Amino acid sequence: MNGTEILRIVDAIHRDKAIDAEIVFEGIEQAILSAARKHFSEEEQLEVRIDRESGEPALICDGRMLDPELLGDLLGRISAQTAKQVMIQKIREAERDTLYEEYLELRSQLISGQVTRVDRGTVIVSLGKVEAILPRSEQIRKENYRTGDRVRAIVLDVRKAGSRVRVILSRTHADFVRRLFEVEIPEVNDRVIEVRSIAREAGNRSKVAVSCGDASIDCVGACVGVRGARIRGIVEELAGERIDIVRWNDSLSILVPNALQPAEVEDVILCPMLGKVIVLVREDQLSLAIGKFGQNVRLASKLVGWDINVMTQDLLDQQLDKSIEAFCVIPEVTAELAENLVSQGFFTFDDLSVIEPDQLAEIGGLSDEDCDKIVEYADRESQRLEAEEKIAAELKKQSAVQGEAPKPKVAPPVAEAAIQEPETVPPEVIVDSSAAVEE
Repeated sequence: MNGTEILRIVDAIHRDKAIDAEIVFEGIEQAILSAARKHFSEEEQLEVRIDRESGEPALICDGRMLDPELLGDLLGRISAQTAKQVMIQKIREAERDTLYEEYLELRSQLISGQVTRVDRGTVIVSLGKVEAILPRSEQIRKENYRTGDRVRAIVLDVRKAGSRVRVILSRTHADFVRRLFEVEIPEVNDRVIEVRSIAREAGNRSKVAVSCGDASIDCVGACVGVRGARIRGIVEELAGERIDIVRWNDSLSILVPNALQPAEVEDVILCPMLGKVIVLVREDQLSLAIGKFGQNVRLASKLVGWDINVMTQDLLDQQLDKSIEAFCVIPEVTAELAENLVSQGFFTFDDLSVIEPDQLAEIGGLSDEDCDKIVEYADRESQRLEAEEKIAAELKKQSAVQGEAPKPKVAPPVAEAAIQEPETVPPEVIVDSSAAVEE
């Protein structure tokens, strides 16, 4: 194996396998070294170097370079099979690393492939160079795939698995909706319209907040399209998943009502210390704002990044009275301090147990010692009430199993508010009421 032959091998592998030439040189050096060790003792220190210009190899033993003729004779007697195995392993590792880097750059990007087989719910998708997997947990519910089907998904994760690259796909991630908007809506792809936030419960419903710097463009109407043509393609790809398109606003007082559509909101009360928003609605709008199984308010909360409590004015007044009465029992808490705490959104002992002492001192003008006592008391009460609720739930479960009416054993916590969430089915696509969609 002379220099010319080595250069030819490196060039061929570099072009055919798209592997960096330096990696191929290192592989050949490792192959020669691995095979040469069979002809030297373990105590001898060996090193192989290949000139990158001429391709001529050099073998260094214990710091001295062997005669080229001796090296040529040695290479002629080296086991070709040993060198081949090392080279194959090196090439496979290089191919794996190349694929890994390639698909790592595609993370969160939309990709298309063909289903090759389905194994116990897990879908194997051919992407051309590599096979990816679409786990059951990353599939939209009620989806079924057959061999030969085309499927679109985003690259969720890329991992090295031995000599292979494992690509994990997802159709349930929020970024899948984002990429579909980029494909179906040119203004989103061109960054004229920006997708600011997405909240999704795959297979059921998504809320997408959009904005546009150009006041002449109706961002919501552009996403819906003429007679819903644009959004319809996205809904079909998502197996009928409902999509609410919300107009983004940097002001929470405007964004929260937009996010809770189609419900009409009367007032928004911000509680910055708890990262919570209290939304007041009329009685006839309560079930609509909360949504089926709390879905509407839950998605709205994810969309804006704040906890949202929906209630009527009567429920709020009742909650305020109960909370003030409960807080007045705490040592060092006066009626005035209790009212101040409630006005900041602290309704339960659990809320009060997470307050920072310096914030409490600022609200009530208390010493550090008094603040610590109040927080400790609230923490104990919160844990006690939580334990009692678990016992009550267990007793109720046992009574239901035995076919008996559950008997209340524990009085309900004073400072806790229980709001029932009636069921309501929202329309398929909700848009901002101010949006003008051209037909």
